[in-house]
Amino acid sequence: MINRRKSKQIQIGNVKIGGDAPISVQSMCNTDTRDVASTLEQINELAAAGCEIARLAVLNKEAAEAIKDIVKKSTIPIVADIHFDYRLALTCIENGVHALRINPGNIGKREHTIRVVEAAKSHQIPIRIGINGGSLEKEFAQMDLPLHEKMVLSALRHIEILEDLNFYDTKISLKSSDVLTTIEAYKLMAQKVNYPLHIGVTEAGTLKTGLIKSSVGIGSLLSQGIGDTIRVSLTEKPVEEVHAGYGILKALGLRSKGVNFISCPTCGRTQIDLISLAKQVEDRFKTLDMPITIAVMGCPVNGPGEAKHADYGIAGAIKEGYIFKKGEIIARVPESDLINSLENIIMESYSSVK
Repeated sequence: MINRRKSKQIQIGNVKIGGDAPISVQSMCNTDTRDVASTLEQINELAAAGCEIARLAVLNKEAAEAIKDIVKKSTIPIVADIHFDYRLALTCIENGVHALRINPGNIGKREHTIRVVEAAKSHQIPIRIGINGGSLEKEFAQMDLPLHEKMVLSALRHIEILEDLNFYDTKISLKSSDVLTTIEAYKLMAQKVNYPLHIGVTEAGTLKTGLIKSSVGIGSLLSQGIGDTIRVSLTEKPVEEVHAGYGILKALGLRSKGVNFISCPTCGRTQIDLISLAKQVEDRFKTLDMPITIAVMGCPVNGPGEAKHADYGIAGAIKEGYIFKKGEIIARVPESDLINSLENIIMESYSSVK
């Protein structure tokens, strides 16, 4: 059982973050925010996969204006990602955005910061302070300190600006492309403030390398109770970030949404195309929103017993396989029918429970 860090709770739209709220999964659209139709299409795809908050890049006035129509039709809360231009933040707030990602120390004159903060207060919109190890302000980048300490100092300066304006509806992220730097930055920040933390490893890479780095970084922090919301940053379709996020949370027992998939490694006893079968089963059931465990095992001798904790599973044989439930074989099926038969059995069982 993981004892989570005690953090202040904030709310983005209808999603609570921090406190005793479940750790939420976020992603960021890669569409042109000005294109309302394509952006909403991607938001719907993300939501269907379980994404709970979507972040949009707001690069110009047209994108800020498009936020109005996007927010009206989105089924999940929207965060506007803004750099430097306070006017874009004000427009997004007026257009109903649910949260801002903007660093208050980087938007120019103090009067600009005051206007954004006051608008956020009046509309009850949280602000996420986002520190990236690769783009620190010059005054911090030049310090003779470890990178994670410089990141924390930068974040604390932005926090101080907000607190001086009596604004406390804040969330913090401190991301680096280096996994250990990311871990150390969040550990240090967790000791200094009680604000909720959005965790992730930035610029983690493509699906394969990105999953490895993110699983190590995010998983390490979550296992220590640090983290209130996550994004798995991948050079991939955004929906894959959502699947990966839930995979990490499920591996640590922190969320149970969707299927928990397990499969055994190949060995000399395997007499079926286990690699292909496992990939097909994982793909077939990746959108099934049932908190069950499905196993794909390489042989009928040890498979059902080794995976008896699984709710359902397949054990491969020569050109056929056995479908088992809680370790007990319930059907013998030709290889070509295995996945469809497994799906039918699961759905029939699910329907009978309902």
